[in-house]
Amino acid sequence: MILVLLSKGAFSQDKNFYIFLCFGQSNMEGNAKFEPQDTTVDQRFKVLQAVDCPEIGRVKNNWYTAVPPLCRCKTGITPADYFGRTLVANLPKKIRIGIINVSVAGAKIEVFGQDTYQSYSATAPDWMKSMIGEYNGNPYARLLELAKLAQKSGVIKGVLLHQGESNTNDTLWTKKVKAVYDNLVKDLNLKAKSVPLLAGEVVNADQGGICSSMNKIIATLPKTIPNTYVISSAGCPCSADHLHFTAAGYRELGRRYGLQMLTLLGVKNPEVK
Repeated sequence: MILVLLSKGAFSQDKNFYIFLCFGQSNMEGNAKFEPQDTTVDQRFKVLQAVDCPEIGRVKNNWYTAVPPLCRCKTGITPADYFGRTLVANLPKKIRIGIINVSVAGAKIEVFGQDTYQSYSATAPDWMKSMIGEYNGNPYARLLELAKLAQKSGVIKGVLLHQGESNTNDTLWTKKVKAVYDNLVKDLNLKAKSVPLLAGEVVNADQGGICSSMNKIIATLPKTIPNTYVISSAGCPCSADHLHFTAAGYRELGRRYGLQMLTLLGVKNPEVK
């Protein structure tokens, strides 16, 4: 009976549906408002809804065409938007792309740590507690729940991270990220060699980024997690706070995530779209 069930489950999974897990803080949520040009989306690009958003007609745990917002109900454009667009523009028509985005503005990486999320959340400001509450109080567990649901439909091909501003100059950050990544690999029965981690830099020093010193630590992440690729934020414009990207900055950063993933998927000379 077990073998029959496993076989049935295997046939229901579409090997041409590539799933990517996204997590982080406000820049992965998407801080800038999306614009009309961002609302026309290829139907091959999907998002698995993380929270109920009745105002935009979405119910959690369901797939929708990836029209922003891709995180929670009132978040903005995120690197995941143009990551997915870049992939569908360069991959065969039979390939679909699915995004899962569980992010918490202002939060340290500790909010995703299974040994730290409770103590971290307990001392978080009320506005952050509200965000964490939308993920049932445990963002990692919610990400895992969604990922397991997605595995019934497709294949997890990678993990996208944009986090670090709230951990600026934390020399233990790479180990903390590794703990989250290792948990995902273990809990989802993945193979680390087949699931790269793409980690984006925070706003670059060339844009006056107030947390840009963190990029030196982010640059060392591949030493801790071998299958990691750091995505440069150089030249990506930021908003007046020098902490968040503009819509144009998110588009460019998302394209860079996408181009890196296309390279890993063996696509030669991808077009930047």
